[in-house]
Amino acid sequence: MKIPIARAADVLLGGGVIAYPTEGVFGLGCMPDDPLAVARLLSIKQRDVAKGLILIAAERRQLEAWIDGGAAGLPDPQTPTTWIVPASAGVPDWVRGRHTGLAVRLTTNPIARRLCLAVDSPLVSTSANIAGRPVARNRFVLRRRFGACVDYVVAGDCGPASGPSEIRELSTGEVLRARRP
Repeated sequence: MKIPIARAADVLLGGGVIAYPTEGVFGLGCMPDDPLAVARLLSIKQRDVAKGLILIAAERRQLEAWIDGGAAGLPDPQTPTTWIVPASAGVPDWVRGRHTGLAVRLTTNPIARRLCLAVDSPLVSTSANIAGRPVARNRFVLRRRFGACVDYVVAGDCGPASGPSEIRELSTGEVLRARRP
């Protein structure tokens, strides 16, 4: 039997959608360069593609090809912060949405980090909720709401934050979504 991270990586690399813990909430994820997986994730979440998605990564190098000018300017992840950065020319609309920038985060959650390392890629990371509805904050609710919709649920705990990440514009530092208690 495969360990959970290896099983999740196989599912992701095979075009699947998973649910997994992130810094503050459970997330839904897939490979960002797989349009069918992203479309399925958006359908599960009932989210408009125009809103765009966040990419998480374990290391800056995993985001290099996605950020215009590279990922060297991303701050160290002291707290879970999602940064809006200039998207490289090849970033597909199904990730960027209607935006010119791209939302990225260097994840501090150990499980999310291991997932990114296992597939050696950033992952789409969006909160595990139906658009406009409350986020799944525990494994019981996550499995009840999404267990039948996703291909794999990665066991583990969210943390170290207590809610969705703050979103900031990298070039100005402007807060676009404040951290919620």
